[in-house]
Amino acid sequence: MANVTVIGAQWGDEGKGKIVDWLASRADAVVRFQGGHNAGHTLVIDGEVYKLSLLPSGIVSGTMSMIGNGVVLDPWALRDEVEKLEKQGVEITADNLAVADNCPLILPVHRDLDGLRETAAGKGKIGTTGRGIGPAYEDKVGRRAIRVCDLAHLDELESQLDRLCAHHDALRAGFDQPQVDRAALLAELKEIAPFVLRFAQPVWKRLKKVRKAGARVLFEGAQGVLLDVDHGTYPFVTSSNTVSGTAASGSGLGPGSTGFVLGIVKAYTTRVGSGPFPTELEDEIGQTLGEKGHEFGVVTGRKRRVGWFDAVIVRQSCSISGVTGIALTKIDVLDGFETVKICTGYRLNGNVVDYLPSHAGDQAKVEPIYEEMEGWSESTAGARSWADLPANAIKYIQRVQELIETPVALVSTSPEREDTILVRDPFLD
Repeated sequence: MANVTVIGAQWGDEGKGKIVDWLASRADAVVRFQGGHNAGHTLVIDGEVYKLSLLPSGIVSGTMSMIGNGVVLDPWALRDEVEKLEKQGVEITADNLAVADNCPLILPVHRDLDGLRETAAGKGKIGTTGRGIGPAYEDKVGRRAIRVCDLAHLDELESQLDRLCAHHDALRAGFDQPQVDRAALLAELKEIAPFVLRFAQPVWKRLKKVRKAGARVLFEGAQGVLLDVDHGTYPFVTSSNTVSGTAASGSGLGPGSTGFVLGIVKAYTTRVGSGPFPTELEDEIGQTLGEKGHEFGVVTGRKRRVGWFDAVIVRQSCSISGVTGIALTKIDVLDGFETVKICTGYRLNGNVVDYLPSHAGDQAKVEPIYEEMEGWSESTAGARSWADLPANAIKYIQRVQELIETPVALVSTSPEREDTILVRDPFLD
């Protein structure tokens, strides 16, 4: 049986939560391998809505869930999310949730810095969620992070606090802010430590045991390839690598274990925050797509920007991340349009290009080249087989896979778990 790695192949918000939940019911373990609680995954199971930001989507189905070392962990957000799910009847214990003991922590100073920077940047702001994700990753790379394992050794934290505060105090002074209150920070860490340490363990070791037993592992990514710090629309990106290769480094299981790479792709395109968006629609069609698709961020509530499907960026994402097959989501949002469009290339400085350039200025200047297709009036919502789909919807799906040079493995036709057309089983590939 193959393992499966799930990533977003656009700018995030592709519907990963529903697909991961669907796959998690057939997996033995689910692992989050990067990002923080800026990810927003919505699950709808038997009419009940679950909104996750940090916890792996498998937690709702009872699948063993792990937060890998590649994640930056806000311990207070973790507690809030666990308590919220418990109120919805989801049992969460050390038996079904493990947190890597080498995860870096997101601290109040990181949230402070994130907000101060975005406010000061004005029109040049990146459009972060303001949750401290980026500053936490900076401290990880700068070797001044406080990690989950440190919560068991808070009496030995002085030298780490010296490094952390020396950096943040200088930055805070530049924003005319007081120095870090070390005593208050330490008190907050002492208060939250017992909760987090309940789940802390070497996740890499737990995964090794799971794999030796022949179990199936589902690796869950956050955001999307176009937000990757290396391969995305830099600087309007997240602070981690979102590509499939990160599943290995962010979990500790190794590159030979990532298995089938499933790219989640929305049947149109959306983006939250600042940055280039070649197919963005700011007209009535864009408004209609946004309303039908309920395009508001799960975490922030921010309205998403909406546009036609961009085959150029998805083809690029699939190539960069080694996608084996895609899961096409929200096809039902396109129901009722007389015609639909797909971007097949760009014009840049009078030339036709078949990729999104790396330079931000070039990205902002590209003009989409569209192919128009006949739409469909019949409903695709709730379809569970090809026979349930209108002929023109099938033609659209077939054209998408041709243009992105990657086969369709799944088609999602509603937020409900079972409203899924299985074309190719990732676990059996």
